[in-house]
Amino acid sequence: MIALILLVVLVLVVLWVIGAYNALIGLKNMVVNAWKQIDVQLKRRHDLIPNLVNSVKGAMDFERSTLEAVISARTRAVSATGVQQTARAEGELSQALGRLFALTEAYPDLKATGNVAQLQEELTSTENKIGFARQHYNDVATQYNTKQATFPTLLMAGLAKAAPAELWEITDDTERATPTVKLS
Repeated sequence: MIALILLVVLVLVVLWVIGAYNALIGLKNMVVNAWKQIDVQLKRRHDLIPNLVNSVKGAMDFERSTLEAVISARTRAVSATGVQQTARAEGELSQALGRLFALTEAYPDLKATGNVAQLQEELTSTENKIGFARQHYNDVATQYNTKQATFPTLLMAGLAKAAPAELWEITDDTERATPTVKLS
């Protein structure tokens, strides 16, 4: 009778170990997948930027510093690695694009150009997709981090080679600032 009870307890422990291990591996893979989804959207964004810069380059010759800032920020964003470095570089790129979009408003010829308007619309759509992908990544990473840090699953974290996933955070104070809108 005692042997049967021990066997049942052993089977339950083994089943729990397998379940906890598989849950951690599944969440780890979801974090990797969520990061890849951000990467896909960032690649689309990075691919659209040279087209936009080339479309406005001729009309904005004396705004060369703004165009160079966009190109430079794009280069840093493309070469960024890791969550924090990518978040910082993408924040700088967003700011440079914001300045470019603001300047294009001052050029009626550019505003009337369908190509520039279409590229701006595609970038805006891509920005929205990036925002949703970031949110999904942070949700999955938080779920993964919580799972590996809570008892009794934390007992399996080492076996599953689980390490906390970095969250996508805003680290630049200027990106955190509330934009000023002037209607005059």
